[in-house]
Amino acid sequence: MARNGALIPESKTKLDSFKSEVASSLNIDLKQGYNGDLTSREAGSIGGEMVKRMIAYAEKNMH
Repeated sequence: MARNGALIPESKTKLDSFKSEVASSLNIDLKQGYNGDLTSREAGSIGGEMVKRMIAYAEKNMH
């Protein structure tokens, strides 16, 4: 059975904030809401950088 809901409801706002921070650091203009005008390259850059930073954070905080 598929589950589409977040395990932690507050994570949505945190991830949106993180996405905006990453996009800003990559000089990609994100609007509030729909961003269908982004190129695949821009969207992929944002997602890829988010994953890269999350992995670095996890590696740094592992004991």
